[in-house]
Amino acid sequence: MSASGEAWREPQRILFVCLGNICRSPSAEAIARALAVRQGLDHALAFDSAGTGSWHIGDPPDPRAREAAAARGIELTGRARQVSAADFERFDLLIAMDRAVLRTLQGAAPDAEARAKVRLLPGEHEVPDPYYGGPEGFERVLDLLEARCSELLAELTER
Repeated sequence: MSASGEAWREPQRILFVCLGNICRSPSAEAIARALAVRQGLDHALAFDSAGTGSWHIGDPPDPRAREAAAARGIELTGRARQVSAADFERFDLLIAMDRAVLRTLQGAAPDAEARAKVRLLPGEHEVPDPYYGGPEGFERVLDLLEARCSELLAELTER
């Protein structure tokens, strides 16, 4: 029991997943974390990110993503990593940034219980990959993620 008399419990762990883990998923991780802190939920929710591919393992987030996020007061940190089999055990939810990533994760899930943890953002929203576009694509991604991560946190706290 905590000092307030509430039972202590592990934070709910959410993994955001895109292709290379340098644009969308680290942006989602940072936005969700910032929202959780702002709402006083950082004790109850933990976030991480990964990619389905190995192209960028060890790389920092894309400079364009970092610049767009920094203009909004959001810092993108960490290094790209590839999603692993252990992630299906370690995380309560694996949030795919688009349907192709969703299918890849569902195919990699070791069983039905793990597959049930894989989903898109609330409303079945996809987040477009800004990697091959200009700065406006990164802004659009941040707009989408701010709205959908806010919905996700509301949904998680209702449970």
